[in-house]
Amino acid sequence: MLNNLPKNYDPKDFEDRIYQHWMEKDYFRAEVNPEKKSYSIVLPPPNITGQLHLGHALDQTLQDVLIRFKRMQGHEALWLPGTDHASIATEVKVVEKIKKEEGLSKQEVGRDGFLDRAWQWRDEYGRVIVDQMKKLGNSCDWSRERFTMDEGCNNAVTEVFIQLYEKGLIYRGNRIINWCPDCKTSLSDAEVEHEEKNGFFWHVNYPIKDSDEFIEIATTRPETMLGDTAIAVHPEDERFSHLIGKTAILPLMDREIPIIADDYVDPAFGTGAVKITPAHDPNDFEVGLRHNLPQINVMKENASINANGGKYEGMGRYEARKQIVKDLEELGLLVHTKERAHSVGQCYRCDTVVEPITSDQWFVKMEPLAGPAIEAVKNSKIKFVPQRFDKIYLHWLENIKDWCISRQLWWGHRIPAYYCQDCGELVVTREAPSKCGKCSSSDFKQDEDVLDTWFSSALWPFSTLGWPEKTKELEYFYPTDVLVTGYDIIFFWVVRMAFSGIEFMEDIPFKHVFVHGLVRDAEGRKMSKSLGNGVDPLEVIDEYGADALRYTLIAGNSPGNDIRFQIERIEASRNFANKLWNATRFVLMNLDERKITFDEVKDNLNTADHWIISRLNEVSKEITDNMEKFELGLALQKIYDFTWNEYCDWYIELTKTRLYGEDLERKAAAQYTLTYVLENILKLLHPFMPFITEEIWQSIPNTGESVMVSQWPKYKEDERNHQAEEKMNLIMEAIKNIRNIRAEMNVAPSRRAKLMVFTSKEEMQTIIEEGKQYFTALAGISEIEFAQNKASIPSDAVSTVVQGAELFLPLEDLIDIEKEIERLEKEKAKLQGEIKRVEGKLSNEGFTKKAPPHLIQEERQKGEKYQEMLDIVLERLETLKNK
Repeated sequence: MLNNLPKNYDPKDFEDRIYQHWMEKDYFRAEVNPEKKSYSIVLPPPNITGQLHLGHALDQTLQDVLIRFKRMQGHEALWLPGTDHASIATEVKVVEKIKKEEGLSKQEVGRDGFLDRAWQWRDEYGRVIVDQMKKLGNSCDWSRERFTMDEGCNNAVTEVFIQLYEKGLIYRGNRIINWCPDCKTSLSDAEVEHEEKNGFFWHVNYPIKDSDEFIEIATTRPETMLGDTAIAVHPEDERFSHLIGKTAILPLMDREIPIIADDYVDPAFGTGAVKITPAHDPNDFEVGLRHNLPQINVMKENASINANGGKYEGMGRYEARKQIVKDLEELGLLVHTKERAHSVGQCYRCDTVVEPITSDQWFVKMEPLAGPAIEAVKNSKIKFVPQRFDKIYLHWLENIKDWCISRQLWWGHRIPAYYCQDCGELVVTREAPSKCGKCSSSDFKQDEDVLDTWFSSALWPFSTLGWPEKTKELEYFYPTDVLVTGYDIIFFWVVRMAFSGIEFMEDIPFKHVFVHGLVRDAEGRKMSKSLGNGVDPLEVIDEYGADALRYTLIAGNSPGNDIRFQIERIEASRNFANKLWNATRFVLMNLDERKITFDEVKDNLNTADHWIISRLNEVSKEITDNMEKFELGLALQKIYDFTWNEYCDWYIELTKTRLYGEDLERKAAAQYTLTYVLENILKLLHPFMPFITEEIWQSIPNTGESVMVSQWPKYKEDERNHQAEEKMNLIMEAIKNIRNIRAEMNVAPSRRAKLMVFTSKEEMQTIIEEGKQYFTALAGISEIEFAQNKASIPSDAVSTVVQGAELFLPLEDLIDIEKEIERLEKEKAKLQGEIKRVEGKLSNEGFTKKAPPHLIQEERQKGEKYQEMLDIVLERLETLKNK
């Protein structure tokens, strides 16, 4: 007898120990191996400011399931981990830390001092999330861990910038960009989140020069009118045709501005006349270019009004708005104000409302890069799972604008551009030039800005494998097989990796994009600090174990759909782990040290053995198919159903008579089958619940060094046994039916009954005869008798039907008739009393006149229910008394 597992399942006893064991054995390491097919995933790098949250836990569990599955299938499986420097988020954190601890500003410590502190932050806090990922059980190749600002990634970023610049795909220009007044940096379009908010349309009259006429415009941002340089109308709008070419006077600034005609204006929208502010609106900017209008920026970097705003200089944008509206009203130029909901852009990091402003920035020309990335999806080289998400990808790329890549920050990849301080010559190069090619000066200054975080993240699938060097890892593991990501960053990250991979590797970066949803709370709300509904996965792991958390995140999950997180589901997951633990303990307690082989027992396997092996074989095939299609939730459900229902509830129970019997050959057959099926359950379950499966695997003798490096179950045609499955299905259906009868009649488990069978099929008689031991053990049957005709069966016998046979249980075998009559008489008296009480209440006018209608109706329904129950009791009594 073996008993290597503690009585109680407690993941705290082994999860950390097992992970350390895996690390020591180097099981996660992947090498270039021409003998094996590669399989690779790059981990979406979490921010070094971050802490593991449920979104990370879901994303990483899905990846770990896939990588463990492929590793067991025999692939050289690489899961490459890393972290992201996260320019804006990290800079904000470091600035806060310096201010709190040293009382200094970013500018006071200087760029070099600030960067020293930022690297210290990375060393101190950047490792925290990595340690948390290990608690989840991630089987990453930690020897290859990367950081988006390590030397290799930095070289790749510099090389990409230079190559794109030399191809004319990166340029510096003064264009309209999104500006965050809080983070004080530019943002790309993807970093701006739009939200519908209630606001106003202020209708303002602009006087026409040298006339008594006005032209009415409507604006949601009155403060930007300080920078107006024109009014535009549609060229075919007859209302304003006489004004085209004339001049309006800009209220409050007394500046003359032209009235122009442009097709951009929608005559049906607003007043049909539009103020044009090229420095503060992307559409106005384009109109301004077409008409050669000046650009007047009226805002400082903190969104307060600058000197171009006249008397409003120094006011915050909203303070200025209020004063401008007041002043317009006093001048009689405010026509009216209308409430209006409109889309407001906010910084994705700090939620501050962004300002569109013109600024000198670096941009990537996107149209030439977007085309091949669009074709890669349309030609199915890159496949989305589910496919519907390719619409987000295509919509973004097909409508893409040039990408603003410069950020006014210090933490990040500094732009490799240098300016001659004597003649202004711009040089893009890997290192500072020693001499200016134009004026021979050696006085150069590097561009102050850093690159958008997503610029380096876009290179992640190949920069992490050694590019721009032609490494053996790059040749072997690229393109990667699958990218696992949430639908919320398809346009942030997925599109950028796609066009970057195709441009620089001349191949797609991944073959599949496996999209998952968000983890929401039990009510379906997004988890957030403001709602206070977040769940710390580490606390869940501490209480329930990593396996239970992983199971909960995958169970019921379907690609692309959000999931609701409920503690009750975590408890159900732990219950499943506990069921498996206890089942294993039972198996171990009924095993010997020696491992039994198939050849020893093949002639002694019975129908139940063949059935469970056949079912395992078929389920393994189905699960493998689900895994290949990324249907991980379906795969896990099938493992659960097979393990709990077929293996634990049925097969283990079916083996007990043999395990406790004296026939050693029959016992050995049961021991072999129990172990064989359990080992394969552990293999199938391992990608989902790696810790418990490893702990159990190590407790079973002669299983091999680790379940992680065992072979994934393969379908074997010779193990499929349709006949055994059909037989056992009939036997199990019959047993379930008998159990249901006993439960309905409250038959004591200790009371045994004869089973009488009527069938015209010899085959059915044989099946039931062969299954006699199962009926005895699991259905409380004392003996089985086959009736030649129904006349020989007692008239009061309780019956049930299975395919090909009628089953009867004599009533006297199930109950003590005299005691049952006595019990039913008491039940009759009780019900008659209840009926009398209800009738008395309903005949009482004091009740019926004063009680609400719903209470009266409730009493009537009670009376009807008691009468139905009494009718059944009376019928039963009559049957028993006439025996």
